[in-house]
Amino acid sequence: MRLALPRWAGPLAVRAAVFITVMCCALAALLGVLVHVSVTNQTVGQAREVALVRLREATAAYEAGDPLRRGAGVDPPGLPRRLRELAVSGRRGTMLAEHDGRPTMWAAGPAAGGRALAVQVDHSQGERTIEGLDGAIVWSSALAIGATLLVGAFAVTRVTRRLHTTARVARRITAGDLDARVDDPRAQDPTRPQDEVASVAAALDSMAASLQGKLLAEQRFTADVAHELRTPLTGLHAAAELLPPGRPTELVRDRVAALRTLTEDLLEISRLDTGRERLEVDAEALGAVAARVVRGSGTDTRVDVVRDAWVDTDRRRLERVLGNLVANAHRHGRAPVVLTVDGRVITVRDHGDGYPGYVLAHGPQRFRTEGGSKGHGLGLTIALGQAEVLGARLEFANPPDGGALATLTLPQQP
Repeated sequence: MRLALPRWAGPLAVRAAVFITVMCCALAALLGVLVHVSVTNQTVGQAREVALVRLREATAAYEAGDPLRRGAGVDPPGLPRRLRELAVSGRRGTMLAEHDGRPTMWAAGPAAGGRALAVQVDHSQGERTIEGLDGAIVWSSALAIGATLLVGAFAVTRVTRRLHTTARVARRITAGDLDARVDDPRAQDPTRPQDEVASVAAALDSMAASLQGKLLAEQRFTADVAHELRTPLTGLHAAAELLPPGRPTELVRDRVAALRTLTEDLLEISRLDTGRERLEVDAEALGAVAARVVRGSGTDTRVDVVRDAWVDTDRRRLERVLGNLVANAHRHGRAPVVLTVDGRVITVRDHGDGYPGYVLAHGPQRFRTEGGSKGHGLGLTIALGQAEVLGARLEFANPPDGGALATLTLPQQP
């Protein structure tokens, strides 16, 4: 079973903790080695000086014919071979070695007859000092690493929490919540030192405010244009109805109708942009709704009801979504067009060239079409907006065997 980490404990926090731990261990090891080597050299050096002093005293006593003190002797047992060879060659030297199971510092020099005069100094106390120092270094290093890791983890998690908050706000803005702000305390207080996280948070808040202002200006412009067009279009429509029958009159009426449809679409989009739409919920049979949409569209669309279902939804908005999907399939795709009801999942499938890449990647965009097709890109935009009002999920895909597939998944509760 994997240990579940907190949401803020992402890769950055883990990597920072690992880096701090490794650096602390490396620093503690380096300092420990330096202290160990320094104290060991000092302790061994002191033992060597003591051994050489005793060797000089023993040499003087040996040359004067006096008895040697305890710990001194000629060719004593246990004298290291290399040190004996050095003494026999006429030089003096020292060596730390084990003797009778105890650490011993030997000092040896030449004696008459090709022999070696040597003294031994017990080095047990020095070894115990070094071992005690090593233990103290290990325990103090462990405590220092633990304390540094705790302090570092606290500092890092404060940064990662702020980064996580910034990322969460960015995702809310991406989802359409343009009122979301980070409101980092450091960014709001210019007297406090500004770090990189505060700069990112301030930049994100500034970007969100600028984006919100531009989108609100665009929404107001769209609504104002649509409202301003309704009055002259009403008069134009009435005037077109008074024209004498004929081909020019049909063309004028057709263009006026197209312009009225565009105006109504713009008004609907402006209402959706405000986010104030309210549902009129009632129990509806999806199979019957699908059949009614196809009849109203006047198109040759096949309805397949795999599994009918009753749902609580806004019938008008649902019919608007399905009607736009069916109309788009006939306008930009090829027959056969099939509307399938499978429980709460409704699909509209055509067998044309499929949806453009930008629709699959970013969703429908108003006033954007490809391939020289007629239209303003508003049908799918309105369908997506009405689906969001219903709380449904509308997805677009291009099946492997060709065509375009729109999938509407209705929620359990609207």
